[in-house]
Amino acid sequence: MTIRQLVGQVVLLTITVISVGRAQKLPDKREIVAKLTLANDYFMKTWPDPGKEIVTNKTRPSNIWTRAVYYEGLMALYGIDKKKAYYEYAVEWGEKHNWGLRSGITTRNADDQCCGQTYMDVYLTDRQPSRIQDIKASIDGMVRSDKIDDWSWVDALQMAMPVFAKLGVLYKDESAAYYEKMYQLYMYSKMKHGGNGLYNPKDGLWWRDKDFVPPYTEPNGKDCYWSRGNGWVVAALVRVLDIMPNDAPHRDEYEKTYLEMMRALPPLQRSDGYWNVSLHDPANFGGKELTGTALFIYGMAWGVNHGLLDGKTYRPIITKAWNAMATDSVHPNGFLGYVQGTGKEPKDGQPVTYDSKPDFEDYGLGCFLLAGTELYKMKR
Repeated sequence: MTIRQLVGQVVLLTITVISVGRAQKLPDKREIVAKLTLANDYFMKTWPDPGKEIVTNKTRPSNIWTRAVYYEGLMALYGIDKKKAYYEYAVEWGEKHNWGLRSGITTRNADDQCCGQTYMDVYLTDRQPSRIQDIKASIDGMVRSDKIDDWSWVDALQMAMPVFAKLGVLYKDESAAYYEKMYQLYMYSKMKHGGNGLYNPKDGLWWRDKDFVPPYTEPNGKDCYWSRGNGWVVAALVRVLDIMPNDAPHRDEYEKTYLEMMRALPPLQRSDGYWNVSLHDPANFGGKELTGTALFIYGMAWGVNHGLLDGKTYRPIITKAWNAMATDSVHPNGFLGYVQGTGKEPKDGQPVTYDSKPDFEDYGLGCFLLAGTELYKMKR
C-alpha cells in the first residue's frame, strides 16, 4: 500500500468516525411532548378566548384557515395526549362560530372550509348534528356542481381535501361522490391550472399557482418552488391517505405523487436541518424556516410509520429537522421563531428570524404540532 493510499484510508476513516459521532438521536417521547406542550400552552394562554377576532391589517373571524390549521395540530396533539382542556378548547372554538364557515354554506373557498376538519373531529367524539351541518352543506354544493377548477393555489389542497375524505368515510352511501369530486378538483390543479398544471413531475414539486409556472424563474434562473406551498401538498396527501380506506378510489394516485415528493425533498434539506423558503434557490431569502420544514417531516414521519418510506433513509433526515426546530425555533416561553408570515412566495412574510413575529401565530404552531405528534408515533 502506498503512502497516498494509506493517507486516503485514514482520511476516509476519520470522516466516517466524525459523521457517526455527529449522528443525531431521535428524541425521547417525553421530550417531544414537552416541546409540544410548551408551544401549545403559550398559544392557549395568549388566546384564552378561541372565538376572539384576529386583528392584523384588518379584523378577521377566528375560524379562518390560519386558525383552522392550528386546530388540526391541536387535535393531533389531543390524539397522543388526552388532555380535556385541548378538546374543550376545540369545542368552544366551534361553538363560538356556531359551527359555521367564514363565508357561509355557499362558499367554495377551500380556506373557508378548512375549519370543517376539526368540526368533524369533535363530531366523531360527540355526534351532535349541528357540528357538521354547515360544512357538509358547503361540500355537498360543490359535489352537485360541474365546476372543478376551484383549487387554483396549492394551499387549497391541504385546506379542503381532508374534508372531502372525512365526509367520504363518514357517509359511506355517498362516499363515491365525495371521493370522485375531490379527485377531479385535485387533478385539475395538478394537470390544468397554470396551463399544464401546477405539478412538475420532473422535479417532484409544485408551483404555488399560475403566477410561478415557467417562464417565471427565481433569481438564480431555476423554478420557484415555495417551501410551505409544497408542505401544504405533502400534508394534504398524508391526511387524505391516512383518512381514506385502503380500497378507496384514486388512492394510488395520491400515494404515487406523495412518494415522488418524498424523493425530491431530502437532497434539498439544509445542513442545519431546515429547508429554505425557496427550495431551488437558497440565496433567495435563504435561511431557517419552520413551517415548510415541519410539514415535510410530518409527511416523512407518517411515511415511515406506515411503511411507505424506508426508516434507515428517512429517520436521520427527520431527526435532524426536528432537533433543529426544537433547539433553534422554540423559545423558553413556547413562542415559535423562524415562522414565515402569510403570503405565497419566498419574499413574503419576511424577515424570518428567531425573534420575528409573523402576522398570524397560529398556523405555524399547527404545522409544528402535526410534525411532533407524528414523530412521537415513530418506533424507538
